[in-house]
Amino acid sequence: MNRPYGFSLVELMVAMVLGLVVAGGIVSVVLTTTGSTVTQTQLAKLQEEGRFAMTALTTDLRMTNAQYCSNVGGQSAPLSNGVVSLDRYLRAPQVLVSGAVFQTAISDNTTTWGSTSGTNTYPVAPVASFAMPSFLALRGYDCTVSACTPQDPADPTGKGIPQQGTTTGNRVPGTGVITLRYLDGARGWALDGTTSKLTLSGSSVAGITVVPQTGEPPLSAYATGDLLMLADCNSAQVFAATLSSATFTPSTNYSAPARPSGVTPRLFDFNRDFQTVSYFLQVVDDNNGHKTGALMKRVNGVSAEVVRGVERLDFLYGVMDGSGNTSYRTAAEIDSSTACASSTVTVSGTDPGCMWRSVQSIEVHILMDGQLPLYTLTPTDLQYQYYGDSAVTGLSSPDDTKRAVMPSQQGFDNHMLRREFTAVVSIRNYNP
Repeated sequence: MNRPYGFSLVELMVAMVLGLVVAGGIVSVVLTTTGSTVTQTQLAKLQEEGRFAMTALTTDLRMTNAQYCSNVGGQSAPLSNGVVSLDRYLRAPQVLVSGAVFQTAISDNTTTWGSTSGTNTYPVAPVASFAMPSFLALRGYDCTVSACTPQDPADPTGKGIPQQGTTTGNRVPGTGVITLRYLDGARGWALDGTTSKLTLSGSSVAGITVVPQTGEPPLSAYATGDLLMLADCNSAQVFAATLSSATFTPSTNYSAPARPSGVTPRLFDFNRDFQTVSYFLQVVDDNNGHKTGALMKRVNGVSAEVVRGVERLDFLYGVMDGSGNTSYRTAAEIDSSTACASSTVTVSGTDPGCMWRSVQSIEVHILMDGQLPLYTLTPTDLQYQYYGDSAVTGLSSPDDTKRAVMPSQQGFDNHMLRREFTAVVSIRNYNP
């Protein structure tokens, strides 16, 4: 008789076990490879976005206090604290309207004039012509998770810069803020002396006729009440004017604008061509319950997201001492100086914020994260270092209590890759 052939139960069980072992190995390899790919992809993205964020920051920072066709003016002079300052302001525009009127013409003014009551150490609004003070060209804030320094009524919330907090839309806790201003020299109207020209009355400007050339803004872009800036390669003047047909007639609030002493004069709509740029971090959500920080750039009152994945943002300000050595100081240290040489805006012999004009370079630090939590990361993978955590030596975990700011205090997940990026930027207006 023919005997039936097949597999016994034991043979089937052995085969199944061997199959499961092989399948498990394959799955393990696939998961490991996938995890490694995700990590490497996230790291590559983090590096690219970190470079992009730093490029955006440094491009604007080097323009701080830049004026049309001019650079450093004045002579260097040592101060009592060892810092070298210019004995005259850095080509600061001469303002021929009151401080109150001038303040309304600049965007996002987080540094207000002081008051006679002493609630703000800055000067009260000038009621005579004055040079634009240094703290309106550049001012930074250093922030912990609870407060910012220097402190004043704006500090620095307001004017489109949100409060600190962990809710989407808040400013990321423990991150710096910087506001800078510069003139966009590519705009305005060239005064060629032929079609666009000045009408003089002695040494003063009595009228300015403008015929826009190709590439220049139309006169319709000028809004009634805007201030004008008349600039050349030596200096600049800000004043009020009225427009009739194609001719601006300067207002003589305190004095009429003087005849330019330099070459290639140009007329600007101050309200639109004098740029106010602020950088800060804002909490954003990826719609999957994960939060991170977004680098925000605010230009003349309009905020836009630059890049996501930025958790920390800090600035140090470089000033030179009498020996030619550069030291980097915090915003609070720069802001605390009240005695500088030859200021034109003074209160009882002091000039609060005057050291801002001595800043020659800015050191930028940002901490990027991978945005997507990776729970397969090992404790070693999670370690990172950041300059602001001075109490931490070398690499350390995100929840190290020695950190000045921990991700958990910002509302961020610990299980992300993190890397620090740094750059030193020379300020264009100080360094030719």
